[in-house]
Amino acid sequence: MFLQSLRQLMLPAALAAFCTPALADPGAAGSAMFDHELRRLHSDEVVKLGERFGGQPVLVVNTASHCGFTDQFRELEAVHRKYKDRGLKVAGFPSDDFRQEANDEAKTAEVCFENFGVTFDMFTPIAVTGAQAHPLFREITRQSSEPRWNFHKYVIDRSGRVVAAFPSRVKPDAPEVIAAIEKVL
Repeated sequence: MFLQSLRQLMLPAALAAFCTPALADPGAAGSAMFDHELRRLHSDEVVKLGERFGGQPVLVVNTASHCGFTDQFRELEAVHRKYKDRGLKVAGFPSDDFRQEANDEAKTAEVCFENFGVTFDMFTPIAVTGAQAHPLFREITRQSSEPRWNFHKYVIDRSGRVVAAFPSRVKPDAPEVIAAIEKVL
């Protein structure tokens, strides 16, 4: 009788320990954030995000070519140039989730590279919200919040944890964004 009661108490705990993912390392969930491949914008090059961004501080931004905030590409590029030598990576992810991205990837590339002189990493358009969101943005949302509009900015530390998020209206070079970037460098 005693052994049967002991089994009833211990079996659920043992199963829970066996079936629950280990999160002893607080960065474990975040380190998987970049375990994906994406094609660079208007290119055949496929980038392993983990190789490009793993262990680095990253400013992630969902972008759109035909948005009132599209001119933030200028500030994003300035932040990229200012902090790239200190290890910051800037990554743009075009999305049509808010119906403001070009239907043609070549047009998206023209806006980014020709109109705004973007030199930081830009990737092929992906979904950033809802059930169809790319796994990268599902993890960002799990850790922080879902983008409510284009040019939502996330500062991610070297362990893959979202440490700050900024809505569209906050420019990439705003003092609060810069302060968050400085903390992860």
